[in-house]
Amino acid sequence: MNHSGVWILAEQKGGKIRTVSFELLNRGRGLADKLGVKLSAVLMADKIAETEINELVFHGADQVYIVDNPVFANFLAEPYQKTLSWLVEKHRPEIIIAAATTSGRTVMPMVATNKIFAGLTADCTELAIDPENRDLLQTRPAIGGNILATIKTPEARPQMSTVRPKSMNPSPRDASRKGEIIRENPTETCFSSRIKFEKFVPDDSQDMPIEDSDVIVAGGRGLKKGENFAMIRHLAELLGGGVGASRDAVDQGWIEYPHQIGLSGKTVSPRIYIACGVSGAIQHLAGMQTSENIVAINKDPDAQIFRVADFGVAGDLFEFVPVLLKKIEQRKKR
Repeated sequence: MNHSGVWILAEQKGGKIRTVSFELLNRGRGLADKLGVKLSAVLMADKIAETEINELVFHGADQVYIVDNPVFANFLAEPYQKTLSWLVEKHRPEIIIAAATTSGRTVMPMVATNKIFAGLTADCTELAIDPENRDLLQTRPAIGGNILATIKTPEARPQMSTVRPKSMNPSPRDASRKGEIIRENPTETCFSSRIKFEKFVPDDSQDMPIEDSDVIVAGGRGLKKGENFAMIRHLAELLGGGVGASRDAVDQGWIEYPHQIGLSGKTVSPRIYIACGVSGAIQHLAGMQTSENIVAINKDPDAQIFRVADFGVAGDLFEFVPVLLKKIEQRKKR
């Protein structure tokens, strides 16, 4: 039996479809149209509303495979892996793409190496189809982000990739679209797990995930010590934004890992990105250079960050940022 169809692994949290699912549908739509096949979304959830499932259709899915079970109320890797593997063996898609989120990065390698034995390319920034042989061309940063490598798996099927969130806009919503909702019933063994969910401990260091922030103020090694992140937090608060950080700042223990931006952290694409004391290592740039407006503040005029900045301040951040804070506070009082 031949493999056919493009699948995306949709994500939900608390019964709500995550925006990254619509980003994947946008990517998947282009691939499916090139191949002349259907675009399907796979969704695992617990008692998710029909209106939420329909959102996947409205955003581009021709089919939605839904598996509803209490085990999916919280993320447990084994049930996700077993269920997705079962679906793949049953329907044999040609391509599967997932987001390079915590869940996507966990589940996809497990699926690729368990029974399916498929190739997997992680953290892709571009996907395309080779018209000669229907191979998926998977482009990702390599050698620390110094080059872009295009990878393909000509033999194994399905072809599997994870894609960096925020590397493409969500697909537009069209409430007139029609699609097929297919409710699947995997074997009970798919729902077993050697890991038990105990509780969820929220990250109290940020009001919202930085990847969802329209404004991000990021600090780097130039802050000199962790206490100086108070200035970054104050600026972010005044602008209604989130706090980001370079890997150096996180490695120094100045701020928690969920704030890290770059190849080994999160990819963000806010309307405004303000980099304070961030030198602009290639690994960091890979995680934020798609921001709409980049403001760089660094006393080194040759810092790499200025190469991608729309506005640059070559000066001491400890002199500039306090003045900026004062000006913003004055403006807010008017």
